[in-house]
Amino acid sequence: MSRSGSTVLGFALIAVLLLGGCATAPRATRTETTERTDAAAGQARALAAKASTLGGAERSAAEREIDRLLGEMDNATLARVAAELPAGDPLYNYAGRALLRRGLPLPRPFDRGEGWRFAAGAPAERDGYRPPARVAVLLPLSGELATPAAPVRDGFLAGYYGESRRRPEVQFYNTAAGGALAAYERAVADGSQLVIGPLGRDEVDALFSRGQLPVPVLALNRGNVRPPAGAASFSLSPEDEGSAAADYLHARGARRVLAIAGDDDGQRRAAQALRERLAERGGTVVAIVGEATADFAPFVAQNVDGVFLAVRGATARGVVPKLALAGLTGKPMAATSQLASGTGKAGEDRALDGIAFPTEAWWQRGVERMPTAAAAGALLPTARGPAARLFAFGHDAWLLAAYLEKLVNATDGAVEGATGTLRIDGFGYVLRTPAWSTFSNGVPVPLRGR
Repeated sequence: MSRSGSTVLGFALIAVLLLGGCATAPRATRTETTERTDAAAGQARALAAKASTLGGAERSAAEREIDRLLGEMDNATLARVAAELPAGDPLYNYAGRALLRRGLPLPRPFDRGEGWRFAAGAPAERDGYRPPARVAVLLPLSGELATPAAPVRDGFLAGYYGESRRRPEVQFYNTAAGGALAAYERAVADGSQLVIGPLGRDEVDALFSRGQLPVPVLALNRGNVRPPAGAASFSLSPEDEGSAAADYLHARGARRVLAIAGDDDGQRRAAQALRERLAERGGTVVAIVGEATADFAPFVAQNVDGVFLAVRGATARGVVPKLALAGLTGKPMAATSQLASGTGKAGEDRALDGIAFPTEAWWQRGVERMPTAAAAGALLPTARGPAARLFAFGHDAWLLAAYLEKLVNATDGAVEGATGTLRIDGFGYVLRTPAWSTFSNGVPVPLRGR
């Protein structure tokens, strides 16, 4: 064989070896990935089985680790792991919640035990509408908390009277007179089939601390005690907004986020929730700094690729130029709904252009059987200004009551509410996927294609 022929043959053999290596490497990678996934799923299953026996900080730590292990799985892997779990496996409700947070379908309904009871009667409408025959609403209708309770009440009634189909009998109970526990007992004695409320966090904790309740409850706040079997918790909490912002930023490639938070409790809670959710998804919050921070340049060296603002709009207008000076603009930016607070002057609010913040779907796209936000605000003081958010919340309390059986039992249980898309996870918490807005030329506009 000639020298040139030997060279060609050598190149051919090398090519075959290289191509063979390239062909087998992905199979090895897939095997290794599957093994890692199976190991993570096994670890999560062991933690889930143990979590129910723990309490307080130990249980919270175990559940954060479960969420982290599931959060590191891609969508297809998470869906596979959830589908392979047998009925009753304690990991399923965690895996199902992770799927819902990503907007993915459940392979089967949540494992909810025997807590929920729905009275016999007329079958559900085609869309799942099937309210109970008698509903009690527990609200502080007098005293200091009557002011925030009023828009919740009016929003509930707007949803109730906007429905032309069969409606339940509704009775309101004033929790300011005798307390929430006494009001619940009166509602049970009066034959209520569902109790909505109470509104105060301490009241919710006191009610949930009783364990399984004789009549199902949809509480209108989230406290420190998790819902017992047959109960659910619905809130517009700062934690929900921080978690939603983490998902928003993560979906846009942000893995190292700088959080800027104000001094009030809600702003700090939102920032902490962002940190926890981002950690579950494999990201990190490099720092949580105050709104008065003068120089953001030191964070450039930390490879910040996203920014979160838990501050009011008027404050954010002063923060954004400092971020620009440090070279941190042009990255994905998200905020809490407080970004819209203190705004309204387009010339000044142009500084907020491009920052995403959660808003009520009612304002953005309207809600079936509900007047537009503008029309409701023109008629009712409780439906305009800062109260409008609580008005939308009250409307969705009605919606949850009307579609509760579907939300609890269906694989695809979801309703499009005034505050966003609503689902109930396997632990009794209402998961709310908000609509998103941004500023364009200083004017709030819906954020499309998110």
